[in-house]
Amino acid sequence: MKILYCGICHSDLHLAKNEVGTSRYPLLPGHEIVGEVTKVGSSVTKFKVGDKAGVGCMVGSCGSCDNCARDLENHCPKMIRTYNNFGDESKLMFGGYSDKLVVEEHFAIRIPDNLPLAGVAPMLCAGITVYSPMRHFGLFEHGKHLGVIGLGCLGHMAVKFAKAVGAKVTVISTSPNKKKEAIEQLGADDFLISGDQQQLQFVHYMCIYNRLPWVQWMVSSTQFQPLAHALLPLIEMLKTDGKLILVGAPLIPPELPVFPLIMGKKLIAGSKIGGMKETQEMIDFAAKHNITADVEVIPMDYVNTAFERVAKADVKYRFVIDVENTLNSPY
Repeated sequence: MKILYCGICHSDLHLAKNEVGTSRYPLLPGHEIVGEVTKVGSSVTKFKVGDKAGVGCMVGSCGSCDNCARDLENHCPKMIRTYNNFGDESKLMFGGYSDKLVVEEHFAIRIPDNLPLAGVAPMLCAGITVYSPMRHFGLFEHGKHLGVIGLGCLGHMAVKFAKAVGAKVTVISTSPNKKKEAIEQLGADDFLISGDQQQLQFVHYMCIYNRLPWVQWMVSSTQFQPLAHALLPLIEMLKTDGKLILVGAPLIPPELPVFPLIMGKKLIAGSKIGGMKETQEMIDFAAKHNITADVEVIPMDYVNTAFERVAKADVKYRFVIDVENTLNSPY
């Protein structure tokens, strides 16, 4: 396939700088890829030349384990990541900051014609990362109350999905200046500042005395840097049987307060991306409700500057590289 657009995920920055100690060089990032099919193998039935296709965080799995049989290829022990991983014949995999990609059809997603491609690219990572736990833990019902912790790319996708199914959404952020965009642009119902202890204590008090509705689910897309989003006040806002789902990958693990979990029969869980069937379902759901990521499209030669801005959380809400028009490939 010819790559048209590729999103810049924060994990691209972590791996480029080897911040988690697992980088393999030479490293070519990019796992939010949208392109056009230019050639198909003789056994391919899912795509034809000219179709638009997407590739997310994985390009292979064993196909025979229990997880693969349950459409959970993302949990296969032999899952092959799109880049910084060894694929068939022990070849190092390269990502979407390039102009071409060859992929097995099972690991490519059909992109509906009504979706703008630049806005689709981040959904192949950020979108499915929040969609999967929201679906798995039962949020996709009208009238549920979701707290979204952190209003970055993952967080703003969670707000969009939740509002599409008629859920009530409270955004919890460290940045007071995000209130307007959360409520007026994304349609969130409420906004809380996680660093304002008086506000959080008041909300907790009002919840205890049933003067405010408790949050049933929280999806945390933050990295829980120290003193940013403490877990305790967030857990206290959950109703009995409430769930806090962690989808951000912290470099510094948060402290876990056990007592409020026991008293409220509350659950903390984690989730990473989704299987291929669920990812296609997410894209089809987005097409039905006209949902895409809010992006800033950039040329290829802006990537280093974009990395610097990503490190400062200075983007709304995802950089997407215009590969087709700005990569001058010699090949």
